[in-house]
Amino acid sequence: MRQNLPGNSLVDFCALFGVSRQTYYLAHHKAARTNIAHIVVLTLVREFRAEMPMLGTRKLLYLLIPEMEKHDIKMGRDLLYDLLRFHGLLIRRRKRMVKTTDSHHWLRKYPNLIKHIVLSAPEQLWVSDITYIRTLEGFSYLSLIMDAYSRKIVGFALHPNLEAVGCIAALEMAIECRERKSPFILIHHSDRGMQYCSQNYTALLNEDRIAISMMQSGSPYENAYKSTYK
Repeated sequence: MRQNLPGNSLVDFCALFGVSRQTYYLAHHKAARTNIAHIVVLTLVREFRAEMPMLGTRKLLYLLIPEMEKHDIKMGRDLLYDLLRFHGLLIRRRKRMVKTTDSHHWLRKYPNLIKHIVLSAPEQLWVSDITYIRTLEGFSYLSLIMDAYSRKIVGFALHPNLEAVGCIAALEMAIECRERKSPFILIHHSDRGMQYCSQNYTALLNEDRIAISMMQSGSPYENAYKSTYK
């Protein structure tokens, strides 16, 4: 014989959880509407991705907003992100690495002069490097020259590309700011990139009687900081 247990009717079910039938129907309707909205959005996403396979979440949202408004669907970036993640539709982008050094060129390369150097004052050793800065328009390249003893940036320049112009501007600033109090010969150390091997760059160093030193192996572990403080 079947027993009358709680939950056999909608009234009992609502009473068990302390809600009214109206609240239950509203929640059920909202859940059904949410499911339909998700289906619509996922369908639109697949349509956009069919034409642009690598379209990311932000650009997708921009394209989806007019279409969602037609269906009276409200969905922000976070909810769209969660929906795409749940269905495995997020685009995993590989981190873009920017190469700032090209040592495979025909220009003259110089020996490493700082393997056993011991610093005792400023203007004994300058070290140069190029780093990239990500902007809304792409990448810009920051050329830096640092005094290895004082750790002071003595020259810098920001340039939109990797031409030697940026490095030369940084070097001109460093030379102009030289105090010339050190009795030692100043050494300029860098990697073997084309910018530092270029005729215009090395000419500036030679004119100011600055010795030219470069990494030999091209390994990131053979740099001025490590070599100086062995």
